[in-house]
Amino acid sequence: MDSALQKVVFLFFRRMRAPLLLLIFAYSVSVGGLVLMPGVDDQGNPWRFDFFHAFYFVSFMSSTIGFGEIPYAFSGAQRLWVAFCIFLTVIAWLYAIGRIFTLMQDPAFRRAVTEARFILDVRGIRTPFYIICGYGETGSLLVRALARRGIQCVVMDQNEDHLNGLALEDVGMDIPSMVANAAETRHLLEAGLRRSNCKGVVAITDNDDVNVKIAITSKLLHPDLQVICRAGTKEAVDNLASFNTDHIINAYEVFGEHLAMTQRTPSVHLLHAWLISLPGRQLDPPITPPKGRWVICGYGRFGQASARYLQAEGNDITILENREEKAPEGAIIGRGTEAAPLIQAGIRDAVGIVAGTNSDTNTLSAIMTARELNPDLYLVARQDRRADTAIFNAAKIDLVMEPSRIIVWRILPLITTPMLTRFLRLLRDNQESLASRALLQVRSLTKGVTPETWSIEITPDTTEAVYTALEAGEQVLLRHLLCDPHDREHMLPVIPLMHVHGDNENTLLPSLDTPLALGDRVLFCAREGCHRRMEWNQRNRNQLEYILTGIDHPAGSVWRWWAQRRS
Repeated sequence: MDSALQKVVFLFFRRMRAPLLLLIFAYSVSVGGLVLMPGVDDQGNPWRFDFFHAFYFVSFMSSTIGFGEIPYAFSGAQRLWVAFCIFLTVIAWLYAIGRIFTLMQDPAFRRAVTEARFILDVRGIRTPFYIICGYGETGSLLVRALARRGIQCVVMDQNEDHLNGLALEDVGMDIPSMVANAAETRHLLEAGLRRSNCKGVVAITDNDDVNVKIAITSKLLHPDLQVICRAGTKEAVDNLASFNTDHIINAYEVFGEHLAMTQRTPSVHLLHAWLISLPGRQLDPPITPPKGRWVICGYGRFGQASARYLQAEGNDITILENREEKAPEGAIIGRGTEAAPLIQAGIRDAVGIVAGTNSDTNTLSAIMTARELNPDLYLVARQDRRADTAIFNAAKIDLVMEPSRIIVWRILPLITTPMLTRFLRLLRDNQESLASRALLQVRSLTKGVTPETWSIEITPDTTEAVYTALEAGEQVLLRHLLCDPHDREHMLPVIPLMHVHGDNENTLLPSLDTPLALGDRVLFCAREGCHRRMEWNQRNRNQLEYILTGIDHPAGSVWRWWAQRRS
């Protein structure tokens, strides 16, 4: 990686070779001539410059600063030589400065400087960080969400305009970024792939081949690294799976799964949306699409996934596709933006429509046309561009699928709270009653805003007070962690979502009387701010003893002395 720094130095000296040689020549001639020119001192005695004072005089003379004739008034020969040297050195400096400005505009040199600065910025990171490959709509959403949670990122993207947007955004921390092809091994290494504090690589470019190359390179060069990859086709998913990529996310498959979930287990879907959303947002309303006959307008990757999952839930599907070569057998050939094909597809008798054409304009046109023909339709649409959010909101569509947001929803818990991903995966196994109970608790606890989720592990580094108590044989229950630090009779508004004991013993919505053991992990959710209050019980031994026994021991030596005197 030092090659980028060497390249800057090499390019500088290569392009500045002629100006530097001219400056050396000008200074050598000026200093040598000034040493040879005779002069007189203030007593009228013969005097000449030595090399050091001649160089000193030429240095400020050549910059036209002009300190005057020092240390004595010059003789005529010296003044004549100085006049010649002024023109010689000023011309040399003008030529050199001009070449420096030209060099600064040279694309190759600027790329080398940017690459070198990027390497130095990455080397300066001392906290754990993730490499984000791709800064389009998905990347920008992900980086902002991670920065809000205090997680450092390093970003690479081939599109300079995307990274210019990053430079203009206030994400709350410095994000090293570089315009580069992340599929090249050299650039991944420059981004810190092999550094010990690099925790993972997220490949979310728009090109499946690039994402696959990033994932393969990361797994081969750093096998223990967490690799999260976006894939748009089944071939890419299979390719990534063959290299043991940790997490493969296909936005269309994820949405199809959630669309089916809204019909099969609506509480699970809603709880999923609440727990993954950024804390502090208004809770989403319940979503329950009707069962019956659906019209799928557009049979691309989005339409295929939606049709497959809806059919699995017992819905009848009619496909409307304007490209005959892509349409399956029995599909209606036509454009969804026109009324006649929609009527032929049975839109007037359908319960819902899924529109996902090749542009947001055509998708909205199909939705509006279908609504005119059947005002009672349940409307589902794919939104490709985040810039069109305002018009999609104005269209009052029941369910909008935005690929970038779907992908970020899946990635965030994988990085920030891995236990949350595990909890939601267990909930998706048709545990609707459990999810419904959790929904009621979350809604009443958070007062209409999305909660904050976090997890703890009983270790000496993260929960030293609890660990020490358990190691000493004391019993610590789950409820003890939820007690208010200032009043042990009062419980903090926190919900334990999952308790994990060992490797496979998972308890969803555990009882507050659950005993804790060394190495246990617990997933919580609550309003913002409760997390920090709970840390007192986990980390402070005196605080935990107060919770367990009701005895409040003074913490400081002065207060302990005062307590002993009073007793």
